[in-house]
Amino acid sequence: MSGISSNAYANVFEELSYVWMTSAGVIGTHSLVATVISEYGSDEQKQNILPKMATGELWGALGLSEPDAGSDVQNLKTTAVLDGDHYILNGSKTFITNAQYGNMLLVLAKTDTEVRPGAKGISAFIVEKGTPGYTITNTMDKLGYRGLDTSELVFEDCKIPKENLVGLTEGEGFYQLMNGLEVGRINVAARGVGVARAAFEDAIKYAQERKTFGKPISNHQAIQMKLADMYTSIEASRHLVVAAANKKDKGERCDLEAGMAKLYASETAASAAMEAMRIHGGYGYSKEFNAERYYRDAPLMIIGEGTSEIQKLVIAKNLVKKFEI
Repeated sequence: MSGISSNAYANVFEELSYVWMTSAGVIGTHSLVATVISEYGSDEQKQNILPKMATGELWGALGLSEPDAGSDVQNLKTTAVLDGDHYILNGSKTFITNAQYGNMLLVLAKTDTEVRPGAKGISAFIVEKGTPGYTITNTMDKLGYRGLDTSELVFEDCKIPKENLVGLTEGEGFYQLMNGLEVGRINVAARGVGVARAAFEDAIKYAQERKTFGKPISNHQAIQMKLADMYTSIEASRHLVVAAANKKDKGERCDLEAGMAKLYASETAASAAMEAMRIHGGYGYSKEFNAERYYRDAPLMIIGEGTSEIQKLVIAKNLVKKFEI
C-alpha cells in the first residue's frame, strides 16, 4: 500500500473484483504481506524485500491458517525454536493462497509456547520457497475462486536465518498481523463491492432484455424489489469501505470500521450473487453467463480474513470499548 491512500487501494480492488475476483486475490495476499514488512520489518528487510515485491521478483503468501487455528490465531501449533543463528520451524499450514506459485512466505509461529496470553508468544518469519524442509503437500480443488492456488504446507526442521524474524523481535507477530488484517479486511470488503456490483449490473441488464407475459421482467414488481435491495446494499457497502479506509488513512486503528465493512460487503456479495442467479433463471445456472461464477466466488469473502461470525465479535468488542460507561 505504500505510496497510495487506503481509498485508492480499495478502489483498485473493487475494480479488479468487478471484472474477475481471482486477480484481486492474487494481489491482495501479496499486498498484505508487503504491508506487514513495510510497517514492521527491519531496515535491511525493507531494503532487500520490498523492491523485489514491487517488481514481482518476490511474490508473497501468508502462512497463517492451520487445521486447528484459523480465526483462532492464538491456537496455532507451528513452532520456531532458535538454534544458534537460525530458527528451526516445524508445523503445518492450510488454505494458503499463492503458496504454489509464490516464492516468499510470511509465516506465523510460536516462539514461546508457555507465555499467556498465547498471542505474546507468536512471531512472524520470512521463509523463501526452496528452503529445505518447506514442502507443499496439497493444492485444493475449490468450489470457486479457482484462478489461483490454495495449498497446504508442511515444515519439517525448516532452517531459516534469524535475520528473517520480522522486525528482529520475538513475540510481535500476532500484533503485526492484526494491523495488517485491517488492510486485508478493507481489501475483502472492496472485493465484495466489486463482485456485488458485477452481479447487479448483469442482473439489471438481463432483466431488461428477458420478456415474460409480454413485457421485460424488469417491469415485474418481484424483480424490481430484488434490484432495489441489491443496489441499496451495494451503495451502503461502499460507504462502509470508504469510512474504514478514511480512518486508516488518518493513522488510526479501524478494527470496528473494517470489521463492519468486511461483514456487510461480503454478505452483500453473497446475496447479490444469489439474486443475480435467480433473475437469470435457468441461464444463471449455466456457465454461458457469469452469474454462476459470482455465486461460486462470493462465499470466499464470507470466510476469508475472518468469517462473518468473527467480524461480529470484533465489532461487538470494539462497540463495548467505544460506548464504555
